[in-house]
Amino acid sequence: MMRELSTPPVLPSGLLSGSPQPVLPAAQGLLLRPWESADAPVFLSAYQDAEIRRWHTRRPLTEARVLEWFDAYRRDWVGEKGGHWAVAHEGGDVLGRIALRGFDFDDGIADISYWVLPAARGRGVATNAMAALSAWALDEIGFYRLYLDHSTRNQASCRVATKSGYLLEGTQRSAAVHDDGRHDMHLHARTRED
Repeated sequence: MMRELSTPPVLPSGLLSGSPQPVLPAAQGLLLRPWESADAPVFLSAYQDAEIRRWHTRRPLTEARVLEWFDAYRRDWVGEKGGHWAVAHEGGDVLGRIALRGFDFDDGIADISYWVLPAARGRGVATNAMAALSAWALDEIGFYRLYLDHSTRNQASCRVATKSGYLLEGTQRSAAVHDDGRHDMHLHARTRED
């Protein structure tokens, strides 16, 4: 069913699907690049980390399942639903993950999610990846608003959001289920005007 809008969409349909998912440079020699099949072992191992498991209840259990996720990520790009990147050293190891999901071209909004492997934490990896992805999405592509949410108990994620210029807009009560029950979630956002 086609929606009739009283205003034109912020972003035109077909803006991204006609080109390959980009590789985005970030500070400290980092690259945001599409996931590759060879990344499956490190992606799977990330979900064995207690902190990543604590905040992410959707987890792959096998490398075969990871490869299915990677296929879904490619379909998301082609279908203009989202983009999923490995955060890596230039020509080197994967350090984390960042995604821009839930593309809404009518309103020009999308949400961001991320995690960083234990060995890379505390080194600005997530903040630098957020800066690069945000600049690309807001300035180059033309999204108007990017947002993220995280458990109010996840202080590290809150610091990353704040350092990346995502203002805390409020608390969503009992908005997500984690392994230990329902969590209140902080909502952060950044707009082109920020």
